Parts: sequence; C-alpha cells; structure tokens
Amino acid sequence: MAKRNIVVIGASAGGVFALKELVSALPANFTASVFIVLHVSPHTPSLLPEILSTAGPLEAVHPVDGDVIQPGRIYIAPPDHHLLIEYEQVLVKKGPKENRFRPSIDALFRSAAYTYGSQVIGIVLTGMLDDGTSGMWSVQRLNGITIVQEPDDAAYASMPNSVLNYVDVDYRVPLTDLPALLVRLTSEAIPDSSPYEFADEDRMATEIGIAAQDNAFEMGILDMGELTPLTCPECNGALISIREGKLVRYRCHTGHAYTASSLLAETTRMTEESFWSAIRQLEETVIILEQSGKQFAEGGNRQASEQFMAKAQEMRERARRAHEFAFNQEKLSLSTNRRKRKSS
Repeated sequence: MAKRNIVVIGASAGGVFALKELVSALPANFTASVFIVLHVSPHTPSLLPEILSTAGPLEAVHPVDGDVIQPGRIYIAPPDHHLLIEYEQVLVKKGPKENRFRPSIDALFRSAAYTYGSQVIGIVLTGMLDDGTSGMWSVQRLNGITIVQEPDDAAYASMPNSVLNYVDVDYRVPLTDLPALLVRLTSEAIPDSSPYEFADEDRMATEIGIAAQDNAFEMGILDMGELTPLTCPECNGALISIREGKLVRYRCHTGHAYTASSLLAETTRMTEESFWSAIRQLEETVIILEQSGKQFAEGGNRQASEQFMAKAQEMRERARRAHEFAFNQEKLSLSTNRRKRKSS
C-alpha cells in the first residue's frame, strides 16, 4: 500500500526558528520528501538551505526547475519563485503573486494535493495573515492530512488560526510534538478511502498552471468564478470571486490571487501610496507657484506675483492638512495592528 511521502510546509513570520526546531528533530532515515515555502524578501539571497542542513540530518536545497524528487530531501522555494510539484519533479516558476507573495504557500499546497492526493501531509506554521488556508483546504478535499501548529505555541498565530477558521484540520499540535507525529504518519500505510467527487478539479488545474506561468486569460480564468465589481490592486484587472467551502478568494484575469484579507491589505497599501503621491504633487505645485511668483516679482509684475504667492500659500495649507491626516491614519493603523496581535 502507498504511504504518505509528500510533506508540504508553509511559514512566514517566526518561521526560521520553527523550521529549525522541526528539522532538527527529524531522523536521518526520514523517507518522505519535504517541501517548504517561507515568505522571504525577493531582493536578497536566502540562507535557509544552509541553516536547515546544519540544523538537522536531512539535506536542504533550493531546487532547480525540473529536479527529480528525492526521498529524505528538503526542498525550499527560492526567493521570488513559486515552488510547485508535478509528477515526480519539482517546478520552480515565476508566475503571478498569490496573496501578495511569490513564493506562495497556497500554490505549493494546491499543486501537491492535485498531483499526490492522499499521499500529502500539509502543515501550516507560524505567520501573519492567511496564506496557506486555501492550499490546506485543497489538501483536505483531496484526502491529504492537515496539520497546524497550535496557535498558542506559534510566534505569530494568524496563519494557523486562519486555517482553523476554514478547515476542519486533522491535527493541531505544538511544535515539539510535530516531528514524532510526522514520523508516525509517514510510516503508516494509507487506508483505503471512499471515492470522492471534486467539482473544482478543472479550476484547480488552471490555478496550478497560472502559478507555473501559463496565461490566465487564455486559460479562461474569468469563467471559473463570479465576476465582481472589484479590481486587482496589482494590475487593475477585473477580479472574479472563487468559493472554497466557507472561504472566498479572488483572482484577476492576469493571474494575481488574493484572499479577502490579503486583498484588503494590498488595497490599503496602494491607497496609502496614492495618498502620499497626492501629497507630493501638492508640494510640487507649491514649489512651482512660488518660483513663478518670484519670477513675476523680479520682472516687475507685482499683481501676478501676489496672485501666485497667494495660490502657493493656499496649496501649502492643503499639503499641511494632508500630512496631518496621513500621520493620524498611520497612528490609527499601528494601534489597530497592536490590538490584533494581542487578540491573536
């Protein structure tokens, strides 16, 4: 009988410490293949393979696109690239971002579930927001095992809590109990399961293809959900809504994907950037008006100079008020984030 030999792990804030503790306790004869997505900066090299190889007995690598999957090896998504699994090989692709991230936890989990079904063990560790929730839903729908780090045990509880809100997981355990659980689960034969109907299979295959750099528009993504009045904050493309149980996600026709939380976070960020751009334009207008006023004064046109200087003063006051509003919003946002961290 087949065994569970594909372990997919997602982590974000606090993830390096959690991953080190996990792999340090895995045995040298651990035969499953481990795939990890950790949210890291896209602009700097990642030292995670060296860190995890040193922490435990298993070799950790950044795979190359097309590498054949080896048992007992840890594969880590390179910065700014999705890590996917497709029939005995690893795919490393630069498809559209999901939940504002590349690599995406959801993309990895989705590809593993679609390809390996009940052979998959999905694990979500510490992290902010909710990347991994949709992917874990896919793992469960296709008869895989679902595990989250106990939220009270996580440095950041948002990601585990999000999974628990939308997926009836098989296990929620503290980090110290996870290695022994993995050893047991990967040693057991997979029991026979009843056949299942998966109505979203075509859509899942399409989303995996999008992460692998296929053309979302040509693949008909707009026909795989309900068209919404919302637009993508990344590219301004039209967004469709996709339902996965209680979870609602969004995708645009160019391929970017969001949960409601990540869409709100990105829209908020874009709104703030637009606001600061407007402040910059107000201040540049002040500069232009004052320079023009000085030039008119030097040329002897006192009336025009006074008009330009008066207009400059008016624009300066608008810019000052805009600055005050922006700073007050920033203080409010920081206060809200602190309350959220305490409640989680």
